[in-house]
Amino acid sequence: MAVKTQQYYVPAQSPWPIVGAIGLFLLASGAGMWAAGIAGITGPLVFTAGTLVMTFMLFGWFGNVIDESHSGLYSEQMDRSFRQGMSWFIFSEVMFFGAFFGALFYARVLSVPWLGGAGNNAMTNEVLWPDFNASWPLLLTPGGMETTAMGWFGLPLINTVILLTSSVTAHLAHLALLQEQRARLKQWLGGTVLLGVLFLALQAWEYVHAYQDLGLRLDSGIYGNTFFLLTGFHGAHVTLGTLMLLIMWLRVNKGHFTPAQHFGFQASSWYWHFVDVVWLCLFVFVYIL
Repeated sequence: MAVKTQQYYVPAQSPWPIVGAIGLFLLASGAGMWAAGIAGITGPLVFTAGTLVMTFMLFGWFGNVIDESHSGLYSEQMDRSFRQGMSWFIFSEVMFFGAFFGALFYARVLSVPWLGGAGNNAMTNEVLWPDFNASWPLLLTPGGMETTAMGWFGLPLINTVILLTSSVTAHLAHLALLQEQRARLKQWLGGTVLLGVLFLALQAWEYVHAYQDLGLRLDSGIYGNTFFLLTGFHGAHVTLGTLMLLIMWLRVNKGHFTPAQHFGFQASSWYWHFVDVVWLCLFVFVYIL
């Protein structure tokens, strides 16, 4: 009896990797010049050029992938490759945030107590910072910089409710897709996108409040630094997740995806749930504890 074998699709040579490399180079170079304040407006211009090149690359590359999928070129093996790739990508993101949470815990559990004279550092504290109060959040640094802590009640709590709700709507959209209820799929997925946009708008408002009213800045000692790094990078990931879901919504409106073939949607949903879990950790360890 003949054994049926699957053909693994090997795409033709593509210009998109080199285009993406050029875009990333322009982004990194422009961001570096912009942040360093050198070369005048060259930094912002190079950064903008990199953004445009990356946008062009993403539309072109993912457009090719969508066309290949709709042409029936992908096998089950290819689908497994996509799933493994997305799984490893999310794992790398877990490690990324793990590093920043590690820095936060190191500062809270080790560095700040050491500055306060814990362990064998009593002499150092007495000589260098005798009035230093080793508590978290660190509102008064050894150098004399003062700030105010961001409480968990108010905007952070509202944003937590928003993200938790968006995780539910994303799941309901997935169920609607599996049940071939296109109208409900569009509604729940569109609602998820709107909740993501609302979260970002409220986070921007929170940052304005932190800078103007609390004196909480990126350079406000280790507390301000870890606060903005963790919440800022998370906000960047929410932005990416919202864009992914928006693209999925546009594809749904074009009739893409079936209950049996919808990994693009599923990968975006995985990423969104990951972003929600990270925010819960942020809410507990950055805002509450």
